[in-house]
Parts: sequence; structure tokens; C-alpha cells
Amino acid sequence: MTTQTTFQTLRSDRRTQELIWSIISYILLALFLSVFLFPVAWMVMTAFKPNAEIATNQAPLGIINPTLENFTFLFQETAFTTWMGNSLVVSMGTTIFSVIVGTLAAYALVRYRLRGSGVMGMSIFVTYLLPQTLLFIPMALVIQRLGLYDNLWGLVVVYPTIMVPFCTWLMMGYFRAIPNDMEEAARVDGASHWQAFYKIALPLATPGIISAAIFTFTMSWSEYLYALVLVPSTEAQTIPIGVPNALSSGDVYIWGSLMGAALLGSVPVVLIYALFMRFFVSGMTVGAVKG
Repeated sequence: MTTQTTFQTLRSDRRTQELIWSIISYILLALFLSVFLFPVAWMVMTAFKPNAEIATNQAPLGIINPTLENFTFLFQETAFTTWMGNSLVVSMGTTIFSVIVGTLAAYALVRYRLRGSGVMGMSIFVTYLLPQTLLFIPMALVIQRLGLYDNLWGLVVVYPTIMVPFCTWLMMGYFRAIPNDMEEAARVDGASHWQAFYKIALPLATPGIISAAIFTFTMSWSEYLYALVLVPSTEAQTIPIGVPNALSSGDVYIWGSLMGAALLGSVPVVLIYALFMRFFVSGMTVGAVKG
């Protein structure tokens, strides 16, 4: 009887400890989310506040008179739709090119026994780590000689120099995680190297490809330095450049429309992450561990 009572007491204490740790975990998670989601909530509230309410700082944590005038000003008085289209063109073009080149390069470096492939793979990743501040001046001279200065397609030429190394490094880790036995079996059955890659390796590497595409799209969408230097004209600018230039002058900022532009500009990226988050986490985990 004493032993049974002791066991029940220990079991009750264990449940109490688990409950306490669960409560602490949820409290910490709530604090973490509050800190990181507060800027998003502030952006959304400011986007729907009238300018007078923003200027007087009425109800800083709420909205008294919600309005759409900030979005109306954004679409009627600025070239926001043009900037949005430019960002889509640059991001999609960069993503498609970088993912294709990075996937093919990674497969060749991993599957074919090339001399110095290990050093080459590491060198490719090191080029990704080079700061843009060291490269934008020579890159601007190259783009000018190519006749693409102040041209939207100049960004499509420049951005892959940043994105291809990362895509290659990520996909190398992913291809290393895929067993080579199935491809070898397919080649024994008469398949060519290209058929083994296209029909076996590529489908298995889909999560990694999606992860590389998401990362490339996000970085291209938000890139600032090259877009600022290479595309000065308003009609060819992307969202990160066009919005601040149009909605700020000196120390005067049109905060309502700025937050509205930030809110609309984040929608494509949020949708992509929401749709492909499972593949993104899987691909980044495998690529980081095996790379």
C-alpha cells in the first residue's frame, strides 16, 4: 500500500511538472510572437489610419476611423503598379534562371567525379558570401558596357551572380542526400545520364528546388543596393527603390501610404511561403546538413 501511494505521488508530481513546463513554454512562445509580430501589426494598423490620426498619434495601438485613402493615394499618385510589375519580372526571371543553373551545376558536381569538384563547390559558396558593397561598382561598369544600365533586364543579369552560388550549394547538399542506387539501376536498364537525372533525381530533389526558388525569389524581391545603383529612372524601378523615393522627401514621410505599400509588397512573399513552407523547411534542413 505504501509503495502504491508513493508511485501515485511521484506520478502526480511528474504531471504537475509537465503542466508547469507547458505553461511556461506557452508564455515564452506568446512573448516571442508578440515581439516579432508587433511590427507587422503596427504596419497593418498604420496602413488603414487617416493621415490626421497618424500625425496626432491618436490611438497608437488601434484605429479610430479606418480608411482606404492611403491605398488610393498609392495607386493614383505613384507608379506602384509599375514597380510591382517590375519586381515580379525581375524576381521571376532571376528565380527561373538561378534555379535551373544551380540545379544543373550541383548535380554535375555531386554525381560526376570531376577533379577538384569539392574545392569548386566550396569556392562557389564562398562567392555568395562576398559583400555586395565590394561588387556593385565593378558590376555597374560591366552592366554599362553591356548597354543594360537603367534597364530592368540589367537586374536580371546581375542578381543571378548572387543567387546561383547559393542555389548550387543548397542543391549539392540535397543531391548528396539522394541515394545514387536508383540512378545507377536506371542506367543499367538503358537510361542515359540525362534520363536518370530528369526522371529520377529531379523528382526526388523537388523540395530542395522549391526551397532554392523561394529563397531566390525573396532575395530578388527585396534587394536594394543593385537596384538603387543600376536602375535610377522611376519607370524601371522596383518596389524597394520606388516606394521610399516617392513617399519620402527629406524628413517628411507619408507613413500611411508607406505602410500600405509595405503591406501589399509583402503579400506575394507571404503567399509563396504559406503555400510551400513544408518544402522550404525540408529543403533547407537537408541542404544545410548535407552541404
